[in-house]
Amino acid sequence: MTDRPGTIGELRETGYRSRTVKEELRANLIEALGANRALFPGIVGYEATVIPQIENAILSGQDVILLGERGQAKTRIARQLVELLDPSVPAIAGCEINDDPFAPICAACRYRVANDGDSVELAWLTPDQRYSEKLATPDISVADLIGEVDPIKVAEGRYLSDELTIHYGLVPRTHRGIFALNELPDLAERVQVSLLNVMEERDVQIRGYKVRLPLDLFVVASANPEDYTNRGRIITPLKDRFGSQIRTHYPRELGIEVGIMEQERSSFADEGLTTIVPGYMKEVLAELSQLARRSPEISQRSGVSVRVSVSNYENLVSSALKRALRTRETTVVPRISDLPAVIASTAGKIELESVGDVTEERVIERLAQRAVLNVFNRTFSLAEFDSLLAAFQRGATMHVSPSLPSQEYVKQALQIPGMKGAVAKLGGAGSPATVAAAVEFVLEGLHLNRKLNKERGETRSTFRA
Repeated sequence: MTDRPGTIGELRETGYRSRTVKEELRANLIEALGANRALFPGIVGYEATVIPQIENAILSGQDVILLGERGQAKTRIARQLVELLDPSVPAIAGCEINDDPFAPICAACRYRVANDGDSVELAWLTPDQRYSEKLATPDISVADLIGEVDPIKVAEGRYLSDELTIHYGLVPRTHRGIFALNELPDLAERVQVSLLNVMEERDVQIRGYKVRLPLDLFVVASANPEDYTNRGRIITPLKDRFGSQIRTHYPRELGIEVGIMEQERSSFADEGLTTIVPGYMKEVLAELSQLARRSPEISQRSGVSVRVSVSNYENLVSSALKRALRTRETTVVPRISDLPAVIASTAGKIELESVGDVTEERVIERLAQRAVLNVFNRTFSLAEFDSLLAAFQRGATMHVSPSLPSQEYVKQALQIPGMKGAVAKLGGAGSPATVAAAVEFVLEGLHLNRKLNKERGETRSTFRA
């Protein structure tokens, strides 16, 4: 905008009234709720749990700590809070800490306003400029977050006790904005103490010099519940400063997990190729993650992130893509025989409870088999396969392989009574690639229900009675 006030005097003439960050967030949230505008787009599964608590905290003017395991959208929520800030707000031009034109708090700006009055120039801040984020690590110092005496300014002739010698840290530089601190318990205790003063008393000590900094901040922090509650890695007074402690969670329904997978996965436009991921294959991947979150073999303290589901989805599609390229097919459809591709994308994201007894690969294989069985049994009843199983009893066999062309499955499946109906129920009648995926799912489901034997070879597996 070119018609925005350029000086404090021009701003005063418009009747502008300064608001604190919490007043601003609250007013804009009230407007959004009144207009039934969707908040936190892209955050799926929190509509009835986490988001209402965040809304309450903002309406109450409370700082927030988000408690949850990894991969629960804590950082994304913090970043989306900027959407509740005003499109632009005025600040004194050149100020390191975004001073309010009508209420400057740093010594330099107080001096400028006292001497130049209404002619002091303004800058206009966008929401993104008013958001700062820091990942807490043990090596972070008070100087990083709060500030430090600048030796160059001292060398220029200023006294050490002069507030103008201070080089401000990240927290004061987020004055009049939102400050997000990820993994709060990883901060050293002395740094936590400095934050405590900033959040409540509004004063800090830098090299023994007490600086009064009435900072205007909305603070949102995140932490893993294990670190926050059990190990005593956070000082109790700091916990008390956060008005609301909000517990995030993993998707509680399969459909929500599938929706997140679809939303977050990397997708590419491959010319001449069509990618189709059947619903039952998506369910298998989501079920695998849900089973992992309940598995006694996997550490639940660190959690099983939704990123596992997303990465598995991407790897499954990539495995199917390679086959389509090698067999010169134009339709890419993942099959059960592509599931080994998820081992690489799962193993690095889980932690086993015990070391040595069983490998990550074996745990993932068992979870994948259980996921296929659960999805199959929700989709079919075994009574639907009487004629198909009878055909196998009469000597029918079927071969499957990750590299087998889809047309081979069509030829085999048409010879077995009952297979065509099962494939149709899975929506696989559209193309040879979807037929092949459906056939593999049916055969694997019957095998896991102990209705068919599966003989594994080096390059292919054979199903028989």
